[in-house]
Amino acid sequence: MVRLLGRSGTRSPRLGEERAHRRARRGGTARGPGTGLLPTLSGRSVAGQVFVLHVVIVLLLVAAAVVALVLQGRIDSTQEARNRSLAVAETFANAPGTRAALDAPDPTAVLQPSAEAARKAAKVDFIVVLNTDGIRYTHPKPDRIGKKFVGTIEPALQGRSFTEEIEGTIGQLVQAVVPIETPDGRVVGLVSSGITTEHVGGAANRQLPLVFGAAGAALVLALGGTALVSKRLLRQTHGLGPNEMTRMYEHHDAVLHAVREGVIIVSGGGDLLLANDEAQRLLRLPPDAEGRHVSDLGLDPDTAALLDSGRVATDEVHLVGDRLLAINQRPTDLRGGPPGSVATLRDSTELRALSGRAEEARERLDMLYAAGVGIGTSLDVTRTAQELAQLVVPRFADYVTVDLFDAVLSGDAPDPGTELRRAAFSGIRKDIPLYPVGERIDFIPTSPQARSLLTGQSVVEPELRAATGWHAQHPERTARVMEHGVHSLITAPLRAGSLVLGLVNFWRAEKPEPFDTEDQELAEELVARAAVSIDNARRYTREHTMAVTLQRSLLPRSLPEQNALDVAYRYLPAQAGVGGDWFDVLPLSGARVALVVGDVVGHGLHAAATMGRLRTAVHNFSALDLAPDELLALLDDMVTRIDQHEAEGGSALVTGATCLYAVYDPASRQCTLARAGHPPPALVRPDGSVEFLQVPAGPPLGLGGLPFETAEVELDEGSRLVLYTDGLVEDRTRDIDEGLELLRVALEGAGPSPEDTCRAVVDARLPARPSDDIALIVARTRALGPDQVAHWEVPSDPAAVAEVRAAVTRQLTVWGLDEAVFTTELILSELVTNAIRYGGPPIRVRVLRDRTLICEVFDGSSTAPHLRYAAMTDEGGRGLFLVAQLAERWGTRYLPGGKVIWAEQPLP
Repeated sequence: MVRLLGRSGTRSPRLGEERAHRRARRGGTARGPGTGLLPTLSGRSVAGQVFVLHVVIVLLLVAAAVVALVLQGRIDSTQEARNRSLAVAETFANAPGTRAALDAPDPTAVLQPSAEAARKAAKVDFIVVLNTDGIRYTHPKPDRIGKKFVGTIEPALQGRSFTEEIEGTIGQLVQAVVPIETPDGRVVGLVSSGITTEHVGGAANRQLPLVFGAAGAALVLALGGTALVSKRLLRQTHGLGPNEMTRMYEHHDAVLHAVREGVIIVSGGGDLLLANDEAQRLLRLPPDAEGRHVSDLGLDPDTAALLDSGRVATDEVHLVGDRLLAINQRPTDLRGGPPGSVATLRDSTELRALSGRAEEARERLDMLYAAGVGIGTSLDVTRTAQELAQLVVPRFADYVTVDLFDAVLSGDAPDPGTELRRAAFSGIRKDIPLYPVGERIDFIPTSPQARSLLTGQSVVEPELRAATGWHAQHPERTARVMEHGVHSLITAPLRAGSLVLGLVNFWRAEKPEPFDTEDQELAEELVARAAVSIDNARRYTREHTMAVTLQRSLLPRSLPEQNALDVAYRYLPAQAGVGGDWFDVLPLSGARVALVVGDVVGHGLHAAATMGRLRTAVHNFSALDLAPDELLALLDDMVTRIDQHEAEGGSALVTGATCLYAVYDPASRQCTLARAGHPPPALVRPDGSVEFLQVPAGPPLGLGGLPFETAEVELDEGSRLVLYTDGLVEDRTRDIDEGLELLRVALEGAGPSPEDTCRAVVDARLPARPSDDIALIVARTRALGPDQVAHWEVPSDPAAVAEVRAAVTRQLTVWGLDEAVFTTELILSELVTNAIRYGGPPIRVRVLRDRTLICEVFDGSSTAPHLRYAAMTDEGGRGLFLVAQLAERWGTRYLPGGKVIWAEQPLP
């Protein structure tokens, strides 16, 4: 109690006045704790008495320490002398020449100088060499040489070294005797070394000043520490004497037991040290409670565990009997006090009902807040419904089911006359026999769910045993549901404006209280918030479905027939929103094939519609047989004009769309590529090696101002050309370089066919929920063999036309195309004649046998031929008209050094 009161820092003003009057009567003056240490540390105060006691104890301890240090110093010095003497004697006895000197005619002459030098170096008082009879050969005092050794030599004669303390010729000393032995173990002499006791004691005496100095310092430190401790005690007791301390304790004890708040003190071991009267009453403690463990006082387990733990507690509410107690507990050793804790108890029974209602209100607000942030995190109807179901279990209901109209799940407006489908379920148990998720449900008119759908209002069934309409829905199932303890139901319609999207059913089983009006209001609020999110998800689903439908209608439904490439493809729309990725395979003249892959920025209907416009433009531009860079230039100009028009109408721009255009010629195995801001294509060679082609990176479409460049690469037959959009190699978690490397690894492990390659790439690179569209084309190259291609150089002479006709006739006969000879001769005659007459050298003719018979005439002029309708009186002008009538298709293809006029005929 003294420590606790001292911590509080408070004392009775009246008590302070009484102490001041008593000091005045004794002739002193009233002073506070800070007016001086020595005048206050008198024997009249507790601090003064403690100070005097500490000083006496310190003096006794210092004196005892000095005596112990002196004695210990002497003992240590003697032991050191023994050790040094023995070490010196053994060293000299085993030194080289010592044993041999004993056989000399005059051992003293040989050994005396060495012994004296060793004595001075080792700082001993003597080193004496003896014969086996104890006669000295050496001694610090020469007059002692030849005389009998003073001391015991028998153990050494037996081969043992030993030390002893004796009265020698030079005084009281500590000496060691060591035998000198031959290799066969025979003792031929002795060596003795020693230190006089005078010198040993002198070493100890020399340590006494240090010892006394240390003792004095210790005394000063001890007195200083005692003074500081006494000063602290003086400050804590405020200079009170024992009588005053007793009176203060009595006053505080009276206050402790008079307050209307329980106070208990528990030791660190869990024993009750003190309990005031209020604590005795509130906890109903037995009379002998103090001194017993708190677990033996008959308290409820939670309260006993709290008091025994000593942990910090603030207004922790415990039900003790019929009283609700708010307990505050703090440990007593936070500032160095004894282990234990102090707890105060306040009776808050009258606040029980109020706090319960406040807690319920807080829980409802917390649940509504959680609904606001936890429902509608995605634009998926089913997932949003599941979020509602998981939110309220088990905080509000033990089971929750969400039933939606089928039209809502597909994104359409609900049809109230149709059945519902269970979209979500959450509960404390999974084996309850409610309708499972995915099952269609047709509620009968008398059921609470049907009444809620009809009225648009929530329905509460507090006692399901009495709800005959609910039992009639499915008697066998409802009976099994009630066997699981379900006893109360709230069913509320999911209303979004004037639309009813479905129902939410809240079931209670574990909680014995039935649903009431307040629960109904909370359920309606939760359902209202969820209905907005579900309706948003429904609208998004509808728009997403429309965009996907539009996008798929704009993409190629099948690939055109051609012999230049084996093609496989994949198109995977994004989960979050439809993008503008597209691809195409376009047959061109001369058995060539164009591959195109593009990507429009953004998502949704606008991106899909823009993709359709760009794809249509690429189709039209490819019909002109343009080079890849020229086609991208026209496409870039078109996007720029579209953006200008869209900007005037305030619509989203197309700028940023990318495109890759490649043309493969199976006759020459040349592939010409150009790209506008698109990722580079990958090439898998027949040996399985993978490389990304170095195609110059042009700007994205719509930026304008910069030209596009082409790259040409010769492809071995069986090579696989891989074109893709950035959704395959780029996402938020990694950059495009890492994605390209991962694509390389997937391609290296893919099978040889385009279909195997597509499958391997998609399996390795497709994320679980793609955030962007993915378009992928894998084209394996074929080549036209020498037996499918014939070509001739034609001189610029009209007479050469006949030679060309003859050569072509022979080639068609070799190919077995005799039926096409006449038509082919007419077509080539007209085309070669026009090239000689209106074109320029060089002139070449090439005939290809592919899916069709293709005739091509090249000349060095870039003048464009025109189809004319000659009059009856015109002599010429019917050549191209005749070609157009005889051929299935014809056209002009411009090259850097001239042009090619081609015509295709079906094979007979």
